[in-house]
Amino acid sequence: AVLIITCPCALALAVPAVQVAATSRLFDRGVLVKAADGLERLSACDTVVFDKTGTLTEGAMQLGPLTDQAEAQLPSAARMAATSTHPYSRALTEAARSCGAVIVPFDDVDERPGQGLIAKDQNGSELRLGSAAFCGVSNLNGGATSASLWFRSADSALVAFPFVDTLKADAIETITRLKKAGFSVEVLSGDRPESVSAIADQVGVETWKAAVKPADKVAHLRALKDQGRTVVMVGDGLNDAPSLAAAHASLSPAEAAEISQTAADAILQGGTLAPVADALATGQMSQR
Repeated sequence: AVLIITCPCALALAVPAVQVAATSRLFDRGVLVKAADGLERLSACDTVVFDKTGTLTEGAMQLGPLTDQAEAQLPSAARMAATSTHPYSRALTEAARSCGAVIVPFDDVDERPGQGLIAKDQNGSELRLGSAAFCGVSNLNGGATSASLWFRSADSALVAFPFVDTLKADAIETITRLKKAGFSVEVLSGDRPESVSAIADQVGVETWKAAVKPADKVAHLRALKDQGRTVVMVGDGLNDAPSLAAAHASLSPAEAAEISQTAADAILQGGTLAPVADALATGQMSQR
């Protein structure tokens, strides 16, 4: 009779007690768990998919050397970039301000996730800032391949803005830890193949995809699910929000776009990647 009466009570107390202990431990390690069932879903994951810019890398872009034409167009491009939180946009705006430009953002800038920005000048002519394909770049010969951001002016002239980004200090260590724990790791990015390939090689990830649009990211996650994989997505950008919502579980840095933080199950604080491995390990322990 004692066992019959007390056992359900013990189980009912044990589950929330474990949840509280696990979420408190993760909070101390820089992980804020938002979803009530977040730990349970993290415990089931066997594949980790990372975005690149701002997730595996610092996202603190530095604008590289510019041509005379690009320098002349920098203030106009920055007027568009000032309306966006994308790492490239922030870097472009900061570079223009450091050159003494006074940035007055364009009105009604249309941001298209994974592609770029569209605005109209005072004459009603269309301006574009974004990927090569979005701006209509058809020839990527020579040094132009190093550009991640392009600007198309009102007269359809094209200028390239090259950027330099750095890998997060613990990215290699964290990916190694995840792989040793048995997780499959992939990189899924909207950036250029050359840039994504270089980062994937540095961190030791063999499976990666570049120039992927938001809808294609979601499709890739669904394809992994169809293969029997259970995916946790780690991303920070506006274009990552749909894939964060589509994944079985999701993590987003504290510096991420607000919509990405809203879609994620947990927020990573501190600017490092170690909390990703901590969250997955703690999820598995709490489930056991």
